Amino acid sequence: MNWQSAIEQTVRTTTDNIARFGDRFPIVSEGSASYRLENHTSWTEGFWTGILWLTYEYNRDPFVREAAAKSVDSFKRRLDEDRHLDHHDIGFLYSLSAKAQWILEKDEEAKALALRAADRLMKRWREESQLFQAWGPEGDPDNGGRIIIDCLMNLPLLCWATEQTGNPAYAARARIHAEKSRRFLVRGDDSSYHTFYFDQQTGDAVRGGTHQGYRDGSTWTRGQAWGIYGFALAYRYFRDPAFLEASKRLARYFVAHLPEDHVAYWDFDVPQIEGTPRDSSASAIAACGMLELAGHLPEGDPDREPLLLAVRQSMESLTSRYFTAGDAAEEGFLRHGSYSVRGGASPDDFVIWGDYFYLEALLRLHQDSPGYWYER
Repeated sequence: MNWQSAIEQTVRTTTDNIARFGDRFPIVSEGSASYRLENHTSWTEGFWTGILWLTYEYNRDPFVREAAAKSVDSFKRRLDEDRHLDHHDIGFLYSLSAKAQWILEKDEEAKALALRAADRLMKRWREESQLFQAWGPEGDPDNGGRIIIDCLMNLPLLCWATEQTGNPAYAARARIHAEKSRRFLVRGDDSSYHTFYFDQQTGDAVRGGTHQGYRDGSTWTRGQAWGIYGFALAYRYFRDPAFLEASKRLARYFVAHLPEDHVAYWDFDVPQIEGTPRDSSASAIAACGMLELAGHLPEGDPDREPLLLAVRQSMESLTSRYFTAGDAAEEGFLRHGSYSVRGGASPDDFVIWGDYFYLEALLRLHQDSPGYWYER
């Protein structure tokens, strides 16, 4: 597969989208070829800015760089005004915007902004239950003691903040949360819960559940993918073999439960029949996670080559069957992504995180560019 050709096709789409999107941010396409645009009201804005930085890293086009830097400025305004930040996805927002600019350009203002974002994320820490609360205000009766597997991807912002400042508190809390996620979100058969509830006062485990999966005991494929990647990143930062093993276990399960075309349905426990929605974004995320994981495994590790084969099969299928290939009429990269099938929200659409992780996976395969989760 010619990964560079696919990257060039994403560049065409991205360049067109800069003019189409202006100062707004794409989220999902809602049944059309065009993205719905919003302005800093969601958890997803970082993915568009991340696409801009990935594209600039690839082609060094000043036009793309200007759009990326301008986008970062809007993240500063959002943090200054503390708008729509009462959730844990501050890592998604600021790792792919301000921290990306720091990694690529060593821009001190971008670094300062990313560190401020890490401080904002630290306000989500709940001392009594020893976790980062996913959603809602402190003490919320439904969400006050709730973690979700997605948060593993937000923790790298905190680990990076410890590296930059020398303050161990950021990474120490991230490690506690990652360990809690490993113990309670990873099930004995190597599948995963989407969410888990803890008593807000005592920290005692209450129950596993889901928010976007088929049912509480099923395995939401995007959550499984977040776990593969998130535990691999936790291993990169903490070098704890338990995190590496958790990532391996989730990856094995993901690959073993894929359909014939190697692209996931939206939940591993739904009937895999014609008409059941896929989630191409889950497979794109998993590909990035498995490439990160494989990079930590020695040549002789029995999991390494099967992981790399699974990535190639998945990315070849995404590229040949799901990719829009620079079609000027379509604003997304990957068709057949799902936001929340359970909630009836964009069950079969472009989703901007799917586009981001697809491009990250292409760049990992083509030139070993790993995205913006850690310093190079």
